[in-house]
This record gives sequence, C-alpha cells and structure tokens, in this order.
Amino acid sequence: MSQLEKVQAEYEKFPQEFASIIISTVNAQGIPNASYTPFVMDEFKNIYIYVSGLSSHTTNIQVNPYVSVLFIEDEAKSPNIFARRRLNFDCTATLVERETEKWQQIVKEFQERFGEIIEVLRGLADFRIFQLTPTKGRYVIGFGAAYNINGDNLHQLVQVTKDNLSNS
Repeated sequence: MSQLEKVQAEYEKFPQEFASIIISTVNAQGIPNASYTPFVMDEFKNIYIYVSGLSSHTTNIQVNPYVSVLFIEDEAKSPNIFARRRLNFDCTATLVERETEKWQQIVKEFQERFGEIIEVLRGLADFRIFQLTPTKGRYVIGFGAAYNINGDNLHQLVQVTKDNLSNS
C-alpha cells in the first residue's frame, strides 16, 4: 500500500472519530462566530446538523449559507500541538424541510447515534436540520503533509505542494 493510499484510508475514517464538529459561520454584518454541534455524515460526505433556531450559528446560516467545518484531533492525543491532525471543509448549508422523508431519515440517524435526547429535540419546533454540502476541503496530518480535497470528488486527496498551494 502506497503512502497516499494509507493517508486516503485514514482520511476516510477520520470523521468517524468525532461526535461533534466545530463550525464557523458569519452574521449579516460579516462578523464570524465559531461554535460546535453534534453531526451525522452520509456516504457522500454531506454533514447534517440539528440545531436550535435560537442559536447564533443558525441565525447566521439563514442569512449566509457558507459554513466552515473543522474536525480536529484531541490535544491530548497529538504528539505535537503545532501539527494536530485536522480536516476542514468549506460547505454550503441548505435547510432540510421538516417532516419530509429526508428529514425523517436524518432524525433517525441522529437518534441512533445520540439516543433519546433526539426525541426531546424533535418536539421542539425551533430545531432545524441543515445539510452542509462540502465544496472543498483540506486534510492535514502533520508538518508538510497537507492534502486538498475538491468538491468534485470528496473521496480523492491531492497532496499540497508549492506548485498547487493556491488551490486551497
């Protein structure tokens, strides 16, 4: 197995290590907000979040659908704090309409993953499900070991070199 194949396999498993993601949104005035939320991910790498309409990030998504998502290795597990493994995606958010077949399926996945709290959230009218569709990303596994991810094929890594650095 080549080095790229090893990295590729690690990349495919990396998001499964997490129950929540860090998300960055921007409000109507252009002010950024960082937060976190539990998530589920489908086989196409679409990320689904189930969030309160009262939260800043939900309000921000409704005025600006561009969201940055970050999966980052636990500090305690990283051999070097300056080179934590991380995966980020630039995404576009779309609302999943409540009570549709897709909404029911995503709620079921949240219930399987997070348990009975989802029954409580399901009864709260202000909670919404957004689909975050990645348009591009980057997977970093250490110093000088970064890989670009293109939205056309979210399953293919392209090693960052000085020649393609601007594609990030």
